[in-house]
This record gives sequence, structure tokens and C-alpha cells, in this order.
Amino acid sequence: MHICIIAPEQFPVPGNGSVEICIWAIARRLARRHMVTVLSRKSPGLPDSAELEQVRIIRLTSGSPSRYLASVLKFLEKTSFDVIQIDNRPLLMAAVKHQHPLTPVLLYLHSLTFVPAERRIARSLAKADGIAANSRSLQLRISRRFPGLDKKLSVIPLGADLSRFIPAEEPERQRLRRLYRLPQVFTVLFVGRVIPRKGVPVLLQAMHILNKRLPSHLIIAGRGKPPYIQRLKTLARRLGVSVSFVGNIAHEDIHSLYQMADCFVCPSQGHESFGLVNVEAMASGLPVIASNNGGIREIITSGHNGYLVDRYRQAAPFAKRLLMIGRNPAKAAKIGMQGRSDALRAFEWRHTTAQLEELYRSLLPQ
Repeated sequence: MHICIIAPEQFPVPGNGSVEICIWAIARRLARRHMVTVLSRKSPGLPDSAELEQVRIIRLTSGSPSRYLASVLKFLEKTSFDVIQIDNRPLLMAAVKHQHPLTPVLLYLHSLTFVPAERRIARSLAKADGIAANSRSLQLRISRRFPGLDKKLSVIPLGADLSRFIPAEEPERQRLRRLYRLPQVFTVLFVGRVIPRKGVPVLLQAMHILNKRLPSHLIIAGRGKPPYIQRLKTLARRLGVSVSFVGNIAHEDIHSLYQMADCFVCPSQGHESFGLVNVEAMASGLPVIASNNGGIREIITSGHNGYLVDRYRQAAPFAKRLLMIGRNPAKAAKIGMQGRSDALRAFEWRHTTAQLEELYRSLLPQ
């Protein structure tokens, strides 16, 4: 097949945004068996066109959703594809389908952000030949929000690069801790956008409670607006929490953060459609403590490969689980290794790619 994958206008591919990470992981695996073209936005320092790992990348003029849409439609006038996939942008998908009514067009949704319950979104979704959601939770919410889409909806979970996200041997773990100048105490990791709904204040409060019983250190990795980051730093100082704000780490390097931590926490306060960071942590052999919401519960089975927190708006339940993990290294190792095993079984990019290929074929004219 000749497959075109169209990225959102927000970040270039390859990139560090979760959707861009998924697109690149899928494209490079599809390219082993198919012709794959990825359309993305132009970005300073990156060529307008390139071929990486057999994937043709075309970077188009952007600056706004409408300008990017015009660039995409202009490019598609010149080339025909067997299947076109658009990620997370229903309005862009509908415009592409309108221009290419005979080409199967798939919308791959990663969140609810761009599918508000509006009439124009409902009209756009109705034009898709197929709609993939990255979790059953997201599928259910879309189905409730837009009745009548059930026959078009499929669930295709995401994955992780299991050759890169691996448990570290102790010498390597210690080397990384020295590199980041971490204290030799129980180390907790948060990775994600540093925004209010990701729950970092709850985690800081949990670390404050934990520190009364077990010396510990927190690593916070991710992009956030400077005023909000400063508020979190002020809160950490007030609570006496030892914390490293390491900023935005390129995804190609982020596996090293997981390898130097003792535990991973995902304290999301809002619906998480999937929660890719939890899979990356599991693949790295870390015990995961996460909010019991959305697609996270499709990844974590509490007490088996991690722990789900029901009262995730409160700090104490997180602190309780952290103390249990921190005081019982054998239990932590067992949970972590089970997570690694489950990631190998169910959350590898080749599984995602195989399911997408099957969906593409089902959309092709018979």
C-alpha cells in the first residue's frame, strides 16, 4: 500500500509531542512493508523534505490550522494514495475526504481535545471511512458523545519501543543518578506536560507526606509555562520536598530518566485517553502508581503490574502506595518485572502497526 499519514499542525515529525511520537513510531514500522509518506509542519532547522528509515517526510507551511490545511490539500492534489490517515484533527480529516472522496480516509483519535460535542464535529466525523481510538475508554466517550458512529469505531492501543525502554543494570542506574546529581534516596519520577490537570501539586503533597517516613526525591520532566513551573517550585520549597525540574527532555533521550528512578507516578486529575508514559515506565521495569481513570485502567491492573489510585484528587493515597513501594524493594521489583512482561505482551508498536494494517485493508475497495 501507499499510505499517507498527516500529522497535526502543532509539532513537526519526528517530534516530542505524544501524537508525533506515535506517528513516527507507526510510520517507521509500516515503511518496512509499505510506501509511507508523512505530512508534517515546517520547522526551523529541519529540511522541507527528507527520507528517514524509508519514510518520506514532507514538511509543509503552517502557522495556523487553516494555513496548514491549505498546504495539505495543495500537496494531496499532486499525489494519489491507497489510504490516508489523519491524527487527532477531525476538521482536517473532513476537508481531505471532501477533496478525495474515493480514497479511504481514517481518523486516528488520541484524546477528546479536538472532538467537542459540536454539530460541525459530528458532521466531520460522519465523513470518515473509519475512526480509530487509542483505548476503549476513548471509544466509549466518543460513542456517547456522537451516537451513530459505533460501526466506524475501532480500538487500536499504542505501544512503546521495547528495545529502548528497558530496565537498567545497577551500574548504569548509578551512573545516570550521578549525571543528574541525584541524592541517594528513594527516587520518584513524573513525565508529562506540566499543566494543572496532570496533578503535579497532588504529587508534591504526596512527597511531603512520604518524606516524614522515608527520605525521597522527585524528578519532574516535561514542558510547562514558566509562571506555573515557578508556582510548583514555590510549593515544593514550602513543603520541603526535594525535587529536580529537568524540563523538556527529547523523547529520543527520555528512556534514561526511567532508568534512574525507583518508581513512576501518573497523578492525572482529568480523563487520560491512554497514558503512554505508563507503558514506557512499565517497559522500563518501574512500578507504576497512577490515577484510576480513563484508558490508564486498561494498562494497569492494580496489585499486578502497578497500582491504581481511586481517590486521586487526594495526596494521601499516593503517599501510602509510595511508602509501600519504597520500603519493600522486593515487591517493587516483582511489580516492575510484571509490568515489563505485560508491556512485551501487549504494548509494542508492532502490535499497533499490525492492527492499523488490518484496518487499512478493511477500508480498501473490495
